[in-house]
Amino acid sequence: MGPPPLPRVLEPEVMDTDEEARDYDAMDHGDVNARFVADLLAARGTLSTGARPARVLDVGTGTALIPVELCRRDAGVQVDAIDLASHMLALAERNVARAGLAGRIRVAKVDAKKGPWPPGTFDVVMSNSIVHHIPEPAEMLGEAWRLVKAGGRLFVRDLERPATDARVAELVAAYAPIPDGPPDLRAMHLRQRGLLEASLRAALTADEVRALVGALGIPAASVATTSDRHWTLSCEKP
Repeated sequence: MGPPPLPRVLEPEVMDTDEEARDYDAMDHGDVNARFVADLLAARGTLSTGARPARVLDVGTGTALIPVELCRRDAGVQVDAIDLASHMLALAERNVARAGLAGRIRVAKVDAKKGPWPPGTFDVVMSNSIVHHIPEPAEMLGEAWRLVKAGGRLFVRDLERPATDARVAELVAAYAPIPDGPPDLRAMHLRQRGLLEASLRAALTADEVRALVGALGIPAASVATTSDRHWTLSCEKP
């Protein structure tokens, strides 16, 4: 019998200091964000069909880099991008404006566990790397499912908690290297490394997510491990 799996160690639900927001925005999320959008489009196809724009909700948008990527790939998408972190949202508004997408991406401070919209408002509800921040993720996942319209899609991706301390260390070394450079640059990368390690330890396993969504009426089979450090929930609502 092997050692017990690593326990989940919660981190703050909201990353809301200026330094945390700037460090997060400075991370190289380009490949991860591009894959997220590509996988969403592969699962759903072109989101916008006909004359009506597709309405998308991005839960825990951070600095809104995924909505920007999505809108660049699909000209008929309109996104409500929500978060609780004011400093993240300030950078999100800057990123949206810089991309020339202020008319298509609306940034707002909204709690992912209780949105102001009626059931079935959105064609797609998507979320990347927010579940591990939430102490009771069933609340957020249940609310996201409520807001997806019939025939729409819930698409959620997050980190998967490793089984051992050694595996945490391997992933941190691989995805948060410390480059040579001036002290302030190295200090920023050290903080980013700490953020990644804390997030891995706060994450759920794919089996834990399957148990949660099954209780919400979402098929457990819609959850799969999709990389060396991520799980993905992708489900069309009947």
